[in-house]
Amino acid sequence: MPAKIRLQRHGKKGQPFYHIVIADGRSPRDGRFIEKIGTYNPLTEPAQINLKFDRALYWYSVGAVPTDTVRSLLSKKGVMLKYHLLQGVKKGAMTEEQAEVKFQNWMKEKEAKMEQIAKTKEEKVRGEKKTRLEAEKKVNEARAEELAKKRLAELEAKKAEEAAAEAAEAPAEEAPATEEAPAENTEA
Repeated sequence: MPAKIRLQRHGKKGQPFYHIVIADGRSPRDGRFIEKIGTYNPLTEPAQINLKFDRALYWYSVGAVPTDTVRSLLSKKGVMLKYHLLQGVKKGAMTEEQAEVKFQNWMKEKEAKMEQIAKTKEEKVRGEKKTRLEAEKKVNEARAEELAKKRLAELEAKKAEEAAAEAAEAPAEEAPATEEAPAENTEA
């Protein structure tokens, strides 16, 4: 069987992390391998792909067959395009310099697209954060208003109780004073 370029799973349950390896097609998924050429972390946003570009290109050019997932990863990193351009150079369709210029232009466009995607995501996150903060401010202001109304109502209730208590105490004090005065006059 030919060599395969495939993923070797690592990481915890529910948190996959993969090594990109060159292995004999007969060996098990996480078994023996010939060479490790990179890593792939699908949990990050965007997915993180670290690849030894030259080694991946070499193995692909000598006939190592990538799995479907690895083929898409190699395509994203430009290995497939570089191989295609090198085949054009071998056939005489272009020079090596032209192939390199095409590849560098493609890489620049790819980086610009990735930066644009990152910017839009960052702006989206900022916008969501801003709306969330505004909503929190509104809720906090409403709570503060309700609390102020409760405190004001409590103060008014206290003042009313104090006024009622004072009003109840004032007539009680005057009444005994008038009753005692006539009693003293009768004894004298």
